[in-house]
Amino acid sequence: MESFVFATSARIEFGAGRVAQLPQLVAGLGARPLVVTGGRPQRLAAVTGSLTDSAVFAVAQEPTFDIARAGLAAALSHGADVVVGLGGGSVLDTAKIIAALASNGGDPLDYAEVIGAGQPLSRPALPVVAVPTTSGTGSEVTANGVLAAPEHSVKVSLRSTTMLPRVALVDPALTLDLPPAVTAHSGLDALVQCVEPFVTPFANPLTDGFARTGIARSGRSLRRAYADGSDLAARTDLALASLLSGLCLANAKLGAAHGIAAPAGGLLGAPHGAITAAVMPAVCRHNLAAARAGQAPRAVEERYAEVGYLLTGRRTPEAGIEWFAQTAALLGVEGLASYGLTEAQIPALAEASARSSSSKGNPVSLTPSDFEAILTESL
Repeated sequence: MESFVFATSARIEFGAGRVAQLPQLVAGLGARPLVVTGGRPQRLAAVTGSLTDSAVFAVAQEPTFDIARAGLAAALSHGADVVVGLGGGSVLDTAKIIAALASNGGDPLDYAEVIGAGQPLSRPALPVVAVPTTSGTGSEVTANGVLAAPEHSVKVSLRSTTMLPRVALVDPALTLDLPPAVTAHSGLDALVQCVEPFVTPFANPLTDGFARTGIARSGRSLRRAYADGSDLAARTDLALASLLSGLCLANAKLGAAHGIAAPAGGLLGAPHGAITAAVMPAVCRHNLAAARAGQAPRAVEERYAEVGYLLTGRRTPEAGIEWFAQTAALLGVEGLASYGLTEAQIPALAEASARSSSSKGNPVSLTPSDFEAILTESL
């Protein structure tokens, strides 16, 4: 008998033009919003200007613990009672973390995994309205936020269901001006975030349906959006795939590609989506070989075959892996060596990847030696 739990944002608004509903949605949650946005707030001035009694906190780089502390200070100084995240995944993560800290108190290190105390976030966060302007992370429907700790060369999470946004407002029109590289990295990562939860042993009927739709939409529109960023239909497919990927990963876990990306991102400083895309073909090949060798359920091979069908119309695992590798190359993703990884760094990175929480969702139990082979193949 199947048994599972599914948690997500309280409300999801999706569609081109939906951002016009933002003032009304925010007003229903609080009177003094803190708007967390990216390093170019003027790009979204028309949106932020529609919110009365608001203050803006700009996140100009990948969020760190110090940025989270500064954001918390901004929220407290403004007397914020609602937080709006308006930007990419890093911005949305920062918004969720600020909202959680504002109600729980303390320092982000008190609640961080790996390098922090890992204390529970017991009090409900301030309400968050998450408005993504990229199509990749699905952070608008996930219960965690990621911070970089450069001094430790890692990225770590604060995690709690209390961090789930109150509203996820996804407007594909906000992604029309994304540059091709951002479209590529975010779009490929969203696809990985649909595939990994689809092959994990933690998949459930709800995430399966979301994953199938996300994979199919990515397959038909990722290359189109990269070639023509003004293609609203393609952008809509990618925005939906990203949203669905967030629903999948939050409820069915990820796998080895993200197990590598967490420590590799801290080590290399490369775009998260570029890392997951660079290692995904090798991860799939290793998982498939293990399944065929009897080291994992045969259903793993069947799942990869379905991915191949959804992407290419050919029901073989190799079809999907080949499509992904070709698409990543077409979209400008290179091997890990191009992002600075050396052979000397592989053993330590493999050890860290094997310990990563994301790797626990992989359909095959991989050893550090397995990760070394995957990283070497992905150089």
